[in-house]
Amino acid sequence: MMLGIFLERHREKKSLHNSKDNFKPPVSVIIPVHNEILRINDLLESLEKQDYENAEYIFIDDRSEDDSLAILESFAEKINNTATGNGVFYSNKVKIISLTENPGPNCKQYALGRGIENAGGEYILFTDADCKMEKSWITGMVRRLSEADTGAIIAPVFKIPEGRNFFQMYQCFEHGIRFVYLAGATGLGAAGGGFGNNLIFKKSCLQMAGGYDNIEFSATEDAALLSAIRALRKYKIRAVLGKDVHVETRGEKNWKDLVNQNLRWNNGGLFSRDLLTRINFNFLMITIGMGIIGIPLMLILPSIWPLPLAVIISMSFNSIANLCLFRTSLPKNSFAYGVNLLFTPAYFTFLTIIGFLGIKSDWKGKKL
Repeated sequence: MMLGIFLERHREKKSLHNSKDNFKPPVSVIIPVHNEILRINDLLESLEKQDYENAEYIFIDDRSEDDSLAILESFAEKINNTATGNGVFYSNKVKIISLTENPGPNCKQYALGRGIENAGGEYILFTDADCKMEKSWITGMVRRLSEADTGAIIAPVFKIPEGRNFFQMYQCFEHGIRFVYLAGATGLGAAGGGFGNNLIFKKSCLQMAGGYDNIEFSATEDAALLSAIRALRKYKIRAVLGKDVHVETRGEKNWKDLVNQNLRWNNGGLFSRDLLTRINFNFLMITIGMGIIGIPLMLILPSIWPLPLAVIISMSFNSIANLCLFRTSLPKNSFAYGVNLLFTPAYFTFLTIIGFLGIKSDWKGKKL
């Protein structure tokens, strides 16, 4: 895993060195929106500050019952009537697609498909309505995707700490740990997932794969998309780490919501339709689970001590990597991170067990 992260770091530096500052392909940023009136302001402010001019923003209002659509219309009117430094007015920089129905079964996947249908960019960039990012975000993602053999880029997402208790600290830590695993697998050529709210890919890749609507239904639509691009065997998928492409999002309010979110991601990997993703994720989760279950079993079978020790050592290395790579985006609380060395593998084991027991997550009113 550490080898994969090292390789990705090396490739990222190489791609940044080889990229051209005047390379500005058209980019379509696609954002699904569903009742986000209380959380969307940070995103709109971030988009307004982006330093990449050759980008359009496509919002898909998915049957919102609050005033999300009104806020989007106000934002579109403001941006589409703003002059650039050259005195040129944007005519259609912001597009809004309003859905009156969504057959699903993954409503977000369907909404993203409608956004891609209306996308004019060569590059497609996904994010969510509750995110915020640096003004260099689009520029940074485009620079890293500029190499001809690269088809998609996954980048980190961090939870915004809204308190100093263990629950808030854990969400921040857990997101970083997940990306360490994702980056390691990607570096070893086995990309099987990423954060769907910080993902960019070339539209040509999607066309070669038969279009977004040809991507099979999945509880984790981002992983399904990456699997389809990897299956082409023509393009590589990269994981990037730089601060300029970090995205922040709001954390969950309670443990029930966090478990529900994490269960969806976990089940997406455990039962992925992509064989390589399913094998890799099951191996990782089952190995972690064996180590955790082995702790109490050592009382009657002392000889199995290598299993728990291996998990603790692995988690220690991953925690160190997390803190070293992402320390600028993580809150400072060394005690909470120390506790996570044992809590995280135990929590992952819990998610794996209930996933194998057939328990599904609830997402936007549907079981996935």
